[in-house]
Amino acid sequence: MTTRSTVRAVRFHETGGPEVLRIEDVEVRDPGPGEVRIRVHAVGLNRSEVNFRRGTYLVDPVLPAGLGTECSGTVLDTGPGVDGWQPGDEVCVIPASSPNEHPVYAEQAVVPARALLPRPPGLDDTGAAALWMPLLTVWGMTRHAARLREGDRLVVTAAANSIGAAALQVARHLGVRAVAVVADDRHATALREAGATQVLTGVPGSDDLRAALGGGADLVLDAEGGPGVERLVRACAPGGAVIVHGGLSGQPTPLPAAGYAPVWLRRFHVREVSGEPDVLARAEAFVRAGLAAGTLTPLVDRIFELDDVAAAHDYLEAPDRAPGKPVLRIR
Repeated sequence: MTTRSTVRAVRFHETGGPEVLRIEDVEVRDPGPGEVRIRVHAVGLNRSEVNFRRGTYLVDPVLPAGLGTECSGTVLDTGPGVDGWQPGDEVCVIPASSPNEHPVYAEQAVVPARALLPRPPGLDDTGAAALWMPLLTVWGMTRHAARLREGDRLVVTAAANSIGAAALQVARHLGVRAVAVVADDRHATALREAGATQVLTGVPGSDDLRAALGGGADLVLDAEGGPGVERLVRACAPGGAVIVHGGLSGQPTPLPAAGYAPVWLRRFHVREVSGEPDVLARAEAFVRAGLAAGTLTPLVDRIFELDDVAAAHDYLEAPDRAPGKPVLRIR
């Protein structure tokens, strides 16, 4: 049993905009069965945390609520029944539980041991915090839910966000032709460097997508959802798939009408990977192999300090974000 301490943590007592976020002194509890307590070094920021703060996420915040599910850190102590981890281990925390239970926007956090992965060598605090969620999500969509192969054709919408940029890296790693779709061309060079064969702007129609791909898409990774899914379905080759992994449009996603090739349409969440140990092990091996080969790498967009958390959340909602993941630096 360790002595409890007070640390600085981000909390909010009401839902709303970035202005509701507060930095408070919070008592850190001892880790329970299957849990570890870590010193947090840096936190990877996700758009879902904006929705959680607003009260529009998949689960409602239990007020006063904390935030965050992925970070880099060092193990401080372990709870009962935890094997394989000890104080001093450098780790990454992946999204595997609710921020209501294990928030990480704090100097210290208690997290499930099942959410820990060893920190890859050679990564700094911010890179380690930004690495896993995007690449685990993309692996889950391209190698687990679907079977993307060399020579296949891929469309990535909202490609300038962290998952979109990671998808382009994976496409290059697999030898896949990838078309990135973004609002404008300000980040076109960075997206091509990440792995895009071509960058389309605005709202390209299904014929535009087919022309850019040189044929129908084998897989579409869509972060937007909404009525636009219909044109993505129509851009697919027979037997292709559209995986909706976000809802940036803010609109319902209807089942498209008839008149298109047989296409598989489904949703996806990273918990399909992080919540299954065997699946996670395969995803981890894929990412580590890509890191070793130099084809996969964390893409850090901007770094914010803990005291600037409201500005960081304001930036999460900005339309002109660069490719990659914003990170909140704690230490």
